[in-house]
Amino acid sequence: MQTKFIDSRAVAEGTMLFKFEKPEGFTHKAGQSIDLTLVNPPETDTEGNTRPFSLVSAPTDDYLAIATRMRDTAFKRVLKGLSAGAEFSIEGPFGDLTLHENTKRPAVFLAGGIGITPFHSISVDAAERKLSHTIILFYSNRRPEDAAFLEELMHLPEKNPNFTFVGTMTDMSSSTREWSGEQGYIGATMLNKHVDQAFMPIYYIAGPGAMVAAMRKMLNENGVSNDDIRTEEFSGY
Repeated sequence: MQTKFIDSRAVAEGTMLFKFEKPEGFTHKAGQSIDLTLVNPPETDTEGNTRPFSLVSAPTDDYLAIATRMRDTAFKRVLKGLSAGAEFSIEGPFGDLTLHENTKRPAVFLAGGIGITPFHSISVDAAERKLSHTIILFYSNRRPEDAAFLEELMHLPEKNPNFTFVGTMTDMSSSTREWSGEQGYIGATMLNKHVDQAFMPIYYIAGPGAMVAAMRKMLNENGVSNDDIRTEEFSGY
């Protein structure tokens, strides 16, 4: 399918959101991803012109949106310099990191950095559709400055009383902002403080590979079966 670039904006230090027209007939579930391909880019490199991105837009939005950390690669340089109307091709949607249907079991999201993107889509979609799932989102970053969509997610419980946001920062000594939330890495103590294991939550993990592996190990040691863990790794492309 073909699409065109609409606009972009910063959503955190070093992280930008890019909006595209939604092709006619395109549908997706919150949490899914697309493959985005540059059409006739002014430069390219050995990594190619296609990248996978989770959609941060909700299925009901009349546009598609992605968010990404900005690195000095040909693909990211082209993205950053786009003008409205630039053409792209997309494939998808892909992936099954989507919200389970059993509303009696809470969903616990563990996000690190840019791994927030699928959970942003799911959380906003749940609020818009007034889903009855209990959702608890743990979101880990070095500093508030690095946390994409932080203010929006902190206020989302006002729209959805079934949604709980637990932000945590691991390096507040490097921040110039105030932060009254959790500090330190997500671990069993923090998890058990906010999650009642008696309700048998289903866990979703998204972030860098090392973070995903550490979270799975922590959950396993906390008595969570792999059958109740769903993951998605984000590389640093």
